[in-house]
Amino acid sequence: MEKYYLVFFCLAITLHNLEEALWLPRWSQLDTSFQKPVTPDEFHFAVLIITALAYLVTFLYLNFSNSNAIKWAFIGFLGSMIFNAIFPHLIGTLLMKTYVPGLATALLLNIPINTVILYKLHTLNLVTLKEIVISTVVIGMILLAMIPFLFMLGESLINY
Repeated sequence: MEKYYLVFFCLAITLHNLEEALWLPRWSQLDTSFQKPVTPDEFHFAVLIITALAYLVTFLYLNFSNSNAIKWAFIGFLGSMIFNAIFPHLIGTLLMKTYVPGLATALLLNIPINTVILYKLHTLNLVTLKEIVISTVVIGMILLAMIPFLFMLGESLINY
């Protein structure tokens, strides 16, 4: 099976995280309970680490696709980015009535690209729906748990 199309996941998450990196720190300063204010240093560090993890997981899956743990990490990342497009980006935009940075790339890139990849993996019998759901929940929870820690590290390590 040709797996080169999996790198489109890396392109989508990179463009999405770039959109967030450019505008989310300033947007987070709005007076809202939806998002804790975050400095550019904190956010840029966290988004860089998350993006690097996405590349690492993709590289590992491309080279070691027979490993269930690596497969589950990859499909969990795909599913988590689909979920991330809906919450917080879409739901936040609707509730706050203001654009949440990252929404455009989430809707135009992350959802379609990640859905096609998951669909293709499923139709090739490389992954089950159960694996997609469980991996998405587990990886999503891990990523959510990492974010405050990465913000804290970014705040203490980076000072521009």
